[in-house]
Amino acid sequence: MNKTSLILTRCTDYESGKIANAIHLHFKLLGGIDKFISRGDKVLIKPNFIAPRRQKYATQTDPSIIIELAKILKDYGAKPFVADSPAWGNVFECVKALKIEDELKQLNIPVRQLNKPVLCNIGNTKRVRISSVALDADKIINLPKFKSHQQMVATFAVKNMFGCVAGKQKPYWHFAKGGDEFEFCKFLIDIYRFMNPVLNIIDAVVAMDGAGPIRGRARPLGWIISSADPIACERICCELVGINHEELPMLKAAKKINFATSSLDDIEVSGDDYHNNICTDFEPAVLIPIRFTFLRVCKSIAKQLLRLFHTKKNQQN
Repeated sequence: MNKTSLILTRCTDYESGKIANAIHLHFKLLGGIDKFISRGDKVLIKPNFIAPRRQKYATQTDPSIIIELAKILKDYGAKPFVADSPAWGNVFECVKALKIEDELKQLNIPVRQLNKPVLCNIGNTKRVRISSVALDADKIINLPKFKSHQQMVATFAVKNMFGCVAGKQKPYWHFAKGGDEFEFCKFLIDIYRFMNPVLNIIDAVVAMDGAGPIRGRARPLGWIISSADPIACERICCELVGINHEELPMLKAAKKINFATSSLDDIEVSGDDYHNNICTDFEPAVLIPIRFTFLRVCKSIAKQLLRLFHTKKNQQN
């Protein structure tokens, strides 16, 4: 049996040259960019744009990683675009908070909201509204942020693809599936499988611990992690910060349904050795229920509609 390839590289800051070199090295060690992308491909760069917060808070994927990946893809001959469906605000507010809107314009990299949903049959769940903007991409590169999570212990690769579920469908699915941890994680895995990103590149240069995924503590971690296998990523990320992998809901669900690679024995790690650089003081999140109450779903929808109304009104003025 061939082992799953995973790349780990030390990277202690977001200086653009270091980030570019790290991403180039990841592609090289994984067999080359042409293993994942063809020239002319329309490539969705899917960052974690959960809410429009500035770089220093480590809530979103760092702007340097988004920009440098976009440059590499464009230089290769692909057609990258940046898109997401944030839980709060919209993708344009998130880009503005990271102060990369001008640079993306200069590079001619489109920014898109993951909207225009179409009904899709995913796993055993019928009629999930997935953004047609995401579905129209030829390839997807998943670009999550390494974060603790008050409902999921931590999130590393799989859950970031939940952003392809358009708009306020996300709180609905928290309500519909969140009563059962396994069913919710299986639902997220089914979405990941359906969207089928060709590669995961995880931003763990500065991670978030504590009350993630929005208001936790930004803390240096110093890693970039990549693999085509999201569960291998989740497993190694647990090792990096001393999380018991048997307590991570996503890994438990993946093992139960035999999805991807969760055993260290089956993961071939290349790049930099992590055993002497394990973070021993990563602060876990205090857990709350996965399931959103019906009232919370209604409030969330109302707040988003009000925000959209004010945005349109400001644009008209």
